[in-house]
Amino acid sequence: MSWCRVAGLCIALLCVLAVALMPAQADTPQDTLVIAKDIGDIITLDPAEAFEITTGEVLANVYDRIMTFEPERPGELTGGVAESYVVSPDGRSITFRIRDGLTFHSGNPVRPEDVEFSLERVVHLDGSPAFIVTQFGWNADNVGALVEVVDDRRLRITVVEPLSPMLVLHALSAGLASVVDRNLVLAHERDGDLGAAWLRTNGAGSGPFRLARWQPNESVSLAANADYRHGVPGVGRVVLRHVPEPSDQRLLLERGDVDIARGLTPDLIAGLAGNAGVAVDDVPKGAIVYLAANASHPILGEDRVVQALRHAVDYHGMADSFLAGQFMVHQAFWPRGLWAAYVETPYRFDPERAKSLLAQAGYGDGFAVRIDTLTTPPFPRIAGAVRETLAQAGIEAQVVTQEGTALWPMYRARGHELILVPWSPDYVDPHSNADAFAHNPDNRLEAGLTGVPAWRNAWARADVNAAVVQARDERDPARRAQLYRDLQRRLQVEGPYVIMFQQTEQVARRADVTGFVSGSNFDHVWYRMVSKRSAAARPGG
Repeated sequence: MSWCRVAGLCIALLCVLAVALMPAQADTPQDTLVIAKDIGDIITLDPAEAFEITTGEVLANVYDRIMTFEPERPGELTGGVAESYVVSPDGRSITFRIRDGLTFHSGNPVRPEDVEFSLERVVHLDGSPAFIVTQFGWNADNVGALVEVVDDRRLRITVVEPLSPMLVLHALSAGLASVVDRNLVLAHERDGDLGAAWLRTNGAGSGPFRLARWQPNESVSLAANADYRHGVPGVGRVVLRHVPEPSDQRLLLERGDVDIARGLTPDLIAGLAGNAGVAVDDVPKGAIVYLAANASHPILGEDRVVQALRHAVDYHGMADSFLAGQFMVHQAFWPRGLWAAYVETPYRFDPERAKSLLAQAGYGDGFAVRIDTLTTPPFPRIAGAVRETLAQAGIEAQVVTQEGTALWPMYRARGHELILVPWSPDYVDPHSNADAFAHNPDNRLEAGLTGVPAWRNAWARADVNAAVVQARDERDPARRAQLYRDLQRRLQVEGPYVIMFQQTEQVARRADVTGFVSGSNFDHVWYRMVSKRSAAARPGG
């Protein structure tokens, strides 16, 4: 055993001992919700630039968005800061009426000018999520004319592209459509940065909680907003504790040091059985797991080879064993449970069928290939299982695990052969995933469409591109839904993907904690309805 490995084991043991030796705490404070979670992905808390999973969740509770989903009806798009809207006859303009009486955490009123500033700021900063609104045809030169205040309660936006108004409204429910306090942000502007440096670590919202403090890789603290439009939240404070190790999360939960653990592996969840003080909620999420084949590879660019891969994966074998409870078999690019989802799962493990397809493609003797994946569970284990079943079809696979900091740049540079990774929608409209998985209008390497899996995998079809645009622009909802289902069915056969699973989040909580709502997307997580019974009433407490 190498010195590095010995040192690593010692450090891990010390971390476990540090948690175990912390002073016992019977219960978290009655007015505080404490969540154990890996929050190491937070880079910035500026809604115009943030695009990480934990950040999206925090922003959903600090800000109100123009349009939104509410915890009472998590599947229904509704007005957030906008009380109502009117779509022009040609579908190119939408006029929003801003709710009366809304105030920011600073005490400043929420005005159409704040909404205007928030949207224009996104375009001018041009951060990671900006494409969600620049797809409207907005840019730094024209956004000032296309987003305009009508009067003291109304704001009008105009889109250049002939998009479905449904798509535009869904896009304005994304995190970048969080409405920021214009006056407060500009008071902290430095060198024309539109307050970006300040807003990285501060809040300027009107949501149910205000940002109290963010300590990187340690905690995020939120304080309740007593003036929130839905009323006072059920708890006065929320603390997200950075606990990356699942076993530490479980220990803290069972000791009562945290109220919720979000990151337990299936075996740790199973170990909670019989503990009357803990409950587990199963929450279907929009994240999918897929294997992608680089179409620029001399072998993987062959359609019959990718089709063989689809028959060489034991979907149900994995979902029914080491993934049980946290992933279900799903084989389409848009998640089950969301509008316009295609739920058929036509593929089963059939190594003989895979061998036949490989023989037809001219690779009857098999070939060798590399599978890149993340170091975080469960991806190494999924990749290992895929390697074993590919071998039964005659494909020799080498699994290489990497940290995300190395893997994602490699994927964006088309440096992979096969890659096993997750994907979550950027916003809850099927165009979000169709635009990523199916639409590649410029397949040249120099095009650099690095955020698009279709481009990353060097896969483009002119007729598929046209089908994506047709679905994007269709104004009839029923017709639009069918167009997206047709696209999903088509990519099960033609695309470079082996889509395998959809995530189910297992939220472990103390039994006295109720009202925690985790919706379908990564940024649809809400704290304002949480309540806690008295400690005396806690089962097993």
